[in-house]
Amino acid sequence: MNVRPALKMKKQKLKTHKGAARRFKVTSTGKLMMAKGMKSHFRRRKSARVKRQFDRMQEIHESDTKRVKKLLPYS
Repeated sequence: MNVRPALKMKKQKLKTHKGAARRFKVTSTGKLMMAKGMKSHFRRRKSARVKRQFDRMQEIHESDTKRVKKLLPYS
């Protein structure tokens, strides 16, 4: 009787959500950072302080981190 040994099934690779990969960056300490929206619309009426704040990345709120980390499995 010809019986083959049971083959181990490989786990499937998880796919990175490309839209999330463009919007979020992971720091070396593991924090998730994002850029704020509303950067380019009505810039003349915004104060200089607000426009400077748009240049920096912001940390994602702790309630959203679990959801975003699922979209970026290998980061």
